[in-house]
Amino acid sequence: MLAIRLPVEIEERLDALAKATGRSKSFYVREAIIEHLADLEDVYLAEKRLEDLRAGRSRTYTLEEVEKRLDLED
Repeated sequence: MLAIRLPVEIEERLDALAKATGRSKSFYVREAIIEHLADLEDVYLAEKRLEDLRAGRSRTYTLEEVEKRLDLED
């Protein structure tokens, strides 16, 4: 269970959307959180990979190196 306080204008928009679509406000809040969490997780992962690259803990590969390793060369 989670309780949140929303600004009045957001609450009104959410209420209007729920009424217009027949869905619950909880449905839209849950969908928004799920979508935003996925984006935040992607950003965190990208930042971690960049940190590892800059610290020399990982490296990049050229397209040619990847194609050769995967035996995808023309």
